[in-house]
Amino acid sequence: MVGTVKFNIAKISGKLATLMAKRGPGSGGTYPGHIFTKIAGEDGITRLASDLKIGSVLVTGTNGKTTTTTLLIKLMSNDVQIRRSYENNILNSIVTALINQKGDLGIFEYGIRNLTYGIPDTVQRLIDPIGVVYTTISQEHTQVAGIKNPFEDYYKAKKLLSQGMKRGAVVTNADDPRTALIGLDKSVDVDVNYYGIAADGIEDVGCEAIECPKCGEMLSYSRHFLNHRGLYECSCGFKRPEPNVKLTDVQFNRDSWKLTIEGDLFNYTASRDVKFNLDLTVPPFGFHNIYNTLASITAYATFTPKVERIESTIKEIFNNLDMSFIPPGRFEVVDIGGKYVGLGQGDNGDAIKINAMFMKQYVDGPLEFIYTTPEENEEEIFEDHFEVVKSMNPAHVIVVPGRKSIDKAREYYEIIKEEYPDAEFYPLSYEKMDARIEKLTDLARNSSYDYVIMTGCGEEQAMWERIKRNLIDN
Repeated sequence: MVGTVKFNIAKISGKLATLMAKRGPGSGGTYPGHIFTKIAGEDGITRLASDLKIGSVLVTGTNGKTTTTTLLIKLMSNDVQIRRSYENNILNSIVTALINQKGDLGIFEYGIRNLTYGIPDTVQRLIDPIGVVYTTISQEHTQVAGIKNPFEDYYKAKKLLSQGMKRGAVVTNADDPRTALIGLDKSVDVDVNYYGIAADGIEDVGCEAIECPKCGEMLSYSRHFLNHRGLYECSCGFKRPEPNVKLTDVQFNRDSWKLTIEGDLFNYTASRDVKFNLDLTVPPFGFHNIYNTLASITAYATFTPKVERIESTIKEIFNNLDMSFIPPGRFEVVDIGGKYVGLGQGDNGDAIKINAMFMKQYVDGPLEFIYTTPEENEEEIFEDHFEVVKSMNPAHVIVVPGRKSIDKAREYYEIIKEEYPDAEFYPLSYEKMDARIEKLTDLARNSSYDYVIMTGCGEEQAMWERIKRNLIDN
């Protein structure tokens, strides 16, 4: 174990690094953690994490991490002082939060692309979380630092974040077979609380069946909720577990959605069972945010020390929610003079499918699809994307490179052109991002169609948010 003097020097150095980072270039969210770790080592991280009286909760998954973390922070901040980190998905950002913030509970987003860079088992060992929250796991970018990685390794990395846990609770999506299996496997060691959908009115069409994550045979679905999520079972005996927190009814309209949610779960912090019933009125924030809502509510009800306030706090937060909680760059539909433009990142098949489903609520006429392509060695993502493009039945398609390779984007365009002969291609440079943003803004604003969807790959925040602001402000 790191000595007290060395540990204190590391903390002081980390705080000084925070002041330096504010004055210079770079990320103040990671540099202080890097300095602390250089001095105190891994033992110092463990000691730092142990300062939390309640413990740490890590949020991971393919999609929904930042939004779920944001909502969980809103909920938990009403009950206990917390230390938090989101969007910076590396260990040093967690360490920085532990150094610079005060609180008894840590809530940290943790994204994982692969085993090498994500070091999930190391993070679990050093932080020793009392909770890991899983959103959903779907095909992600298969290329990290120029190396193509199999999806199996990506899935393994996600599992490793909770695999070593011997205390606490896992919160996971019952409707996703991959996250559900993680929960079933961990139930021998820790408590597991599942969330899912048990309501009519949310059912996907033309979704993919996937292989059983337990035995490899194809799953049988009786209903689909958003791609591979749904009601499923396998001949090996694996099936969708019953959710502890579930959406039992939903009513959609243009201005607001009404959600009915029931909960019956084990609260780890207070060591007792809790039940709750909720009727919430929320903004029309997209089908994917129903899952983020369920994930954050389940995590909150699992770890809050104020169990008597669960219903009142959830109602207070969600009944007063507006669209500002959505992280910058995420998919939104904006009205520009009677023209509806849906835009935002959709870097994998799951994300772009959710974007398309959200856009369909607004479409009442011919649609133009402005598609931003993936990179080289991401053919699987393109295949998923193209299925979504076709599902929208666009009257016109425009193709733009979403990543750096213009040549690869042109190859994707040639495939699309076989289906849509009048499709157009704009070879916009990634390096000239300002010009790219200006052109994409013009394409949306000057489209001859009243309904436009612009999605695919691209800068996760900067590009999409700037286009959105350009459309709204001008």
